[in-house]
Amino acid sequence: MSENNGNALQKLEDVINEVFSGDTLKNALDFTAFLRANEMIYRKSHGEISYNGNCVCYMHLDGLAQKPGPWTIWTEGDYSGEREDFPMDEHMKEIAWANVNICASCGGSCSPGKRTTIFGKEFDNVCSAAMAFYIPDTETLECVKKLLEIRKKEINLCRTAIKSSKQ
Repeated sequence: MSENNGNALQKLEDVINEVFSGDTLKNALDFTAFLRANEMIYRKSHGEISYNGNCVCYMHLDGLAQKPGPWTIWTEGDYSGEREDFPMDEHMKEIAWANVNICASCGGSCSPGKRTTIFGKEFDNVCSAAMAFYIPDTETLECVKKLLEIRKKEINLCRTAIKSSKQ
């Protein structure tokens, strides 16, 4: 992990310690530890969390009461079906489905959303960030981590395929 990311994560932890308490504080600090352990880089200016130069998710954290504050995580990646190497049990699928990000016509380029399949179930009017996790509790955060692990594996497989094709 780069020193720059260590500083960014430390600043993130400082903000978390200032704005949260109780279970939310514990969950947010646990999430930063997960990011650190998985070599994921937090870029505060865009809220992007990346791995090997590829976005895995976006995170908004400001401690304010109005959404997307105080804390929201939006996923990146393809979660249309299951991966053999990362099976999702029904409970984790239910959590993912409960957090599908339906377009709110915010004026973004994805408006009015599109039909999207998430772990085999179809949803209408889904935003370009297919899932949004608002103030994730411990159980929900475990689902988010699993989704990010799937995305990380996807990135690694793409990098391996590119290297193989160049040889």
